[in-house]
Amino acid sequence: MLVVKLGGAQGIDVDKVLDDLSQIRDPWILIHGGNQELNAVSEKLGHKPRFVTSPGGYTSRVTDEATIHLIEMVYRGKINSEIVRALQKRGVNAVGLSGLDGKLWQAERKEAIRVIENGRKFLLRDDFTGKVHTVNTKLIELLLVNDYRPVLTLPALGPDGEALNVDGDRAAAAVASAMHATDFVILSNVAGLLRNVEDPDSLIPHVSRAALKDANSEFAVDRMKKKLLAVEEALDGGVKRVVLGTANVDHPVRHALMGNGTVIE
Repeated sequence: MLVVKLGGAQGIDVDKVLDDLSQIRDPWILIHGGNQELNAVSEKLGHKPRFVTSPGGYTSRVTDEATIHLIEMVYRGKINSEIVRALQKRGVNAVGLSGLDGKLWQAERKEAIRVIENGRKFLLRDDFTGKVHTVNTKLIELLLVNDYRPVLTLPALGPDGEALNVDGDRAAAAVASAMHATDFVILSNVAGLLRNVEDPDSLIPHVSRAALKDANSEFAVDRMKKKLLAVEEALDGGVKRVVLGTANVDHPVRHALMGNGTVIE
């Protein structure tokens, strides 16, 4: 079982990833993001994106009710449909789902988020964010055994039936764990974890599980911190190997599976 998380940052070659997945015959699940597109649409509609940082250095999007509606529109309505259509053109019988469909991703809503803004620490409340705690594996298995390929995205389902924004990498880690994936590949616009984010040649090719927290605090910046947190959760959930790789090479999924990127196992 292979789980692939495709990031939503600027400069990601989605077509290369979909070309590669269409050639992989073993079962796979694709989870995708959409941050860059969401930012652009939010700006156009006059709802300026706002981000906050936790005391631990993790960045997250402030998610009010309007932002949740935008996530549903952009992630599920636009990007997911585009990816499913592109896979169908490549001969892959893909099925697009959000975390709301069939209670695919059930999440606990965070009562408050501890953040630092302008040097001041405070609790951010009434935010529509959460963390996936349950994955509907029966629904995913039903698709896979009938030769469909699931393409999954935000939002998740909250305890009171509300839609929740969840971190895509951590949601993908929850899927990988629940589905007992052997390999979990996280593709972005960089080669993997870098010693120096300004130097693309400073790739760290391997990180042991024991050194993961230190690597996160020492080398990870911005979104990479959440990715390494997702890696940690996937490994704790029983995933055998995680690879952080780039989407911007030929055959990016198989390139990562061959150990190109940052391998954690």
